[in-house]
Amino acid sequence: MKLIIFGPPGSGKGTYSSRLKERYGIERISTGEIFRAAMKEGSLLGKMVENYVKKGEIVPDEIVIEVVKKEIEGKENFILDGFPRTIKQAEALKEMVKIDAIILINCHEEILVEKICARRICSNPKCDGNYNIANIQKVIGGIEYKLPPLLPKNDMVCDKCGSPLVQRDDDKPEIVRERLKIYNQQTFPLIEYYKKEKIPFIEVWMNKAVDEIVEEIVNKLKNLGLI
Repeated sequence: MKLIIFGPPGSGKGTYSSRLKERYGIERISTGEIFRAAMKEGSLLGKMVENYVKKGEIVPDEIVIEVVKKEIEGKENFILDGFPRTIKQAEALKEMVKIDAIILINCHEEILVEKICARRICSNPKCDGNYNIANIQKVIGGIEYKLPPLLPKNDMVCDKCGSPLVQRDDDKPEIVRERLKIYNQQTFPLIEYYKKEKIPFIEVWMNKAVDEIVEEIVNKLKNLGLI
């Protein structure tokens, strides 16, 4: 099963894809995490992408495409998180593999900014621990948001590996809004691209607890006969 998970920054793509990995063994390929790990290690790739990531800008297509091509080689089951982000990347991916379905996460911008700024991730580059300290209870545009915090068992320590939790440099308000602007300008058109390609869509709202959203995604994957 080959999936893409789409949604604006902070919509929970990393969390949901991690849960799917845990339950079904679907390999999670996150370009963002690959780049952040490379930056921490000080590798050649890390030095190439550092300036783009810290400014909240999209890494050039040529770099991202080569990284993803290497990551998916030989894999039969995976979920792409953070790729593709442009039409050029989508066209390159089409030459590599056939995508079975796209998971699309919807959320209002006001909620996203609040949620992203409250995100805390594991400082260990080899761990995908992901948490959030915000407790959001609001109604916007007829959508009721009940988003409880996703807290570690021990304050500011990752449940998975025991490393300290940190706030990403690009999770500050001014960078968050710039990332959302870039998403709307450059990545949102991918939705139309894939609809024209007749790829099945699974749409959910990021308006409730993580486990409830994951169950909704799982049920829709079952309806498509993918699980």
